[in-house]
Formats: sequence, structure tokens, C-alpha cells
Amino acid sequence: MEFFLISLLNGVSYGLLLFMLSSGLTLIFSMMGVLNFAHASFYMLGAYIAYQISVWIGFWPALFVAPVVVGLAGAAFERYSLRRVHKFGHVPELLVTFGLSYCIGEFVQLIWGRAPVDYRVPALLDGPLFTIYTTTFPAYRGFMMLVAVLMLIAVYLLFTKTRIGLVIQGALSHPEMVEALGHDVPKVFMMVFGGGCALAGLAGVIGGNAFVTEPGMALTVGSIIFVVVVVGGMGSLAGAFIASLLIGVVQTFAVALDYSFLTLFAKGGYSPGPDSLGYPIWKLTISQVAPIMPYLLLVLILIFRPRGLMGKRDD
Repeated sequence: MEFFLISLLNGVSYGLLLFMLSSGLTLIFSMMGVLNFAHASFYMLGAYIAYQISVWIGFWPALFVAPVVVGLAGAAFERYSLRRVHKFGHVPELLVTFGLSYCIGEFVQLIWGRAPVDYRVPALLDGPLFTIYTTTFPAYRGFMMLVAVLMLIAVYLLFTKTRIGLVIQGALSHPEMVEALGHDVPKVFMMVFGGGCALAGLAGVIGGNAFVTEPGMALTVGSIIFVVVVVGGMGSLAGAFIASLLIGVVQTFAVALDYSFLTLFAKGGYSPGPDSLGYPIWKLTISQVAPIMPYLLLVLILIFRPRGLMGKRDD
């Protein structure tokens, strides 16, 4: 029971961090039709900016300032670069965001170097939140979960209860009508792109000190968030939430399980002989194949439900 509860909490906290990352990418794609290849790089940029601000004035100001800085950088990129290639189709958009990811990576290494930086958890949250049997659950993990839930509520209220949310939704489906009513649709899209990047920056602030802040962190999570978006359904915020929790829990449990497939099959009454094809594969432990679990889930989703868990069919 102790193992199950701790693994479940760790999986949910990791899944909520993935949702913080994937929500911005999902919003950008659903509103603008742009698959931002630099999204994970904005996550990395948020972590590094938060680290620098925390060195100067502390973590708590960084929690608010870093996402704003990243959001402004994203809005500027949309205004002066992405918007200029938008009329040429999706391939130029992918290429320019792909190039931006390399530029951000080189910028980070130029300013902060190639070694990991000492971005620490704030002293107020550096301790246990509670204890289950003999295992403690870190207070910072609970803080990560709280911030992710508050972000989810804020995004939901923004899009359903405010005038600006209605304008954004209208610009998605009927941009000509929204523009005829006097709203600046390109400015709306710039705000959406900047807001999505700010959410990635917020995830970087929260996740940078929980894990490791180093130049390869964008590559580490970059592929995972695209898996989340596809599994959840392209453009579906609810789907991204469900997929994030699913992937977080599955991968966390898989990492903690040190059973080989041979042992599991033996418990089920099947034991492959030494001459079986691929016999050494059965000796792999579940924890060894944990990194590829999200991609296996992606393959299954693409086979049985190509539009994702919450994706809509085109009728």
C-alpha cells in the first residue's frame, strides 16, 4: 500500500507538470494551428531565467517574473517572425520554430554554460509535506501539484467566464466576424502564442529545480509533450490533461517496478524456453523499458484511436 500511494502521488505530480507544459502547446495549436517545435525550449528558458532571478532576488519573485518574460519573448517571436511566414503554410512555420529551438539552446549555453546550474528548491518548501507509513512526500511536489491545479482553473475561467476568452474562441472559429466586430485578430493570436509560451515558462520555473536545469532539458521533455498532445487529441485541453496524468502515472510506476518480463510471465504460468526467439528480451525489467512506455502508448492510441482520447472526428 505504501509503494502504491507514494508512486501514485509522484505520478500525479509528474503528470501535472507535463500538463503545465502541454497545455500551452495545446492552446497554441487549437487556436492558431501552429505546432510549436520550440515549446520545450521556452520551458528551458523559463527555468534558466527563474534560476537567475532567484540568485538575484529569490525564488518567489522568479515564480511570477520568469513566466512573464518568457511570454513576452514568445509574443515578440510571433509578431516579428512567425506571423511573416504564416501565410506560406505549415512547413515554414515548423521550420522557423525548429530554428528558434536551436537559437534558444545556443543562447542558454552562451549565457549559463553547458554544465547544470545550481537551481534549488526554496527553503520554505525544502522538506516533507506528510509521511505515509515510513516514506515522506516532499512539500515541493505538493506545491507543484497546487500550482498546476490553479493554472488549470485559471485557464478554464479565462476561456469560459471572461470577455477576452469569448473573443479568443470566436477568433478560432470565425476570425472574419470577430475582425468585423472591431477586434484585432492578429493581436489576439499574438496574445495566445505569448500566453502558451508563458505557461511553458511557468512549468520551467516549477520543474527546473525539481529535476535538473541543464541545456539538454528541452530535449528530455520535448518529445514527451508531443506524445501527450497526440494521445490526448490534437487541440483538446481536456485530452491533454487526461493524457498527462495517464503518462505520468504509468511511467512512474514502471520506473519503480524492478520485475523482469520473464518473472511476470512465470507468475502467469508461461515460461519461454531458452531457444525461444528473442529470449534475452524477456530478461529486461519493467524499469529498463520505462522510458519507452509513453511511445508504446502513443503507438496503441494511433492504432485504435487515431484522433486521440478526446480528439474530435471530422464529419
